[in-house]
Amino acid sequence: MDETGSAGAAEEPGYGIGAVSRRLGVPAPTLRTWNLRYGIGPSRRSPGGHRRYDRADLARLEEMSRLVHSGVPPADAARQALRVTVPPALPASREGVEPASPAPEEGAADEARPGERAETGGGDERARIAGGGERARMAGGGEPPRIGGERARIGGEPGNVPSAAMLARAATALDGRTVTDGLAAALARLGVVPTWDRLACPVFDAISRRQDETGAGIDVEHLFSERLLAALHPLAARPAHPVNDRPVLLACAEEEQHSLPVHALAAALATDRRIDTRVLGARTPHAALAAAMRRLGPDVVFVWSHQADTGDPAPLAALPALRPPARIVVGGPGWWPDLPPRVTRVASLRDAVTVVADALR
Repeated sequence: MDETGSAGAAEEPGYGIGAVSRRLGVPAPTLRTWNLRYGIGPSRRSPGGHRRYDRADLARLEEMSRLVHSGVPPADAARQALRVTVPPALPASREGVEPASPAPEEGAADEARPGERAETGGGDERARIAGGGERARMAGGGEPPRIGGERARIGGEPGNVPSAAMLARAATALDGRTVTDGLAAALARLGVVPTWDRLACPVFDAISRRQDETGAGIDVEHLFSERLLAALHPLAARPAHPVNDRPVLLACAEEEQHSLPVHALAAALATDRRIDTRVLGARTPHAALAAAMRRLGPDVVFVWSHQADTGDPAPLAALPALRPPARIVVGGPGWWPDLPPRVTRVASLRDAVTVVADALR
């Protein structure tokens, strides 16, 4: 495969394998296997020599994943995916809103406009929560911002919703106060789901991209994660008049340490649907989840798996059979195929809120 790529692709910043894995919900080892066996992989290299995926690569991988998880043999899926063509990217509009596409334009900074609805369905592959056949994780629309080089200034009038680029710059500067204020303004004016989709996930994408390129940024990720968790936590408190008598249980799979999506779901359920939850958090042992189910008798249990090594679905089948039975819902790119029949996989934060709320009716 041509490592340099086309002229159009050379103008794009591209993505490393870690960012692509998170974006599409396909484990990195699977991406490497598809590249080695079928030639679906990064088509060029960055100026620093790193292998990078461009827009066309992402579109082919997305089609490959869709076909494989619909039952098409991998070799046949690869042949079909390699025929996918992608039109050239359109320039950003004056408002800073990118056309929907699998890869960002260098330097694009999406402004979060109050009152604008963030779409998490349809063709936007960044708006997915679960792994396996679905495109990846609790993520949102909006392009990953560049961490450096933005001309947009952080600040402005109090209460203004920042762009993802502004928030990423503040996090990179370890400016916790600006990150806190920006997240508070977004949550107050936009709500939990749009803030997660349009700000939190693009910032995490930018941080991850910087880590892929430079190996640095763990401190930035930790600061942003801590401030986001602090902003979400009070929103997840028990509503004054919850619609459910028995709390919904939210937990991470055993040994899964990525718990922010669970807290985002708890906050969205409480603020948008007045649903009471109990968050068991990261690394919840299967035995502990089973014990909590027996104690509380929840109507719904949600389990998150971000990493493939935490996504074995077998323990889900061993969860206790309550009367009435609990609805088991899972999300995250870590889950392996062949989930138990009674388990529902959701594909976005918005979908997770809807499925949980519908199960309580």
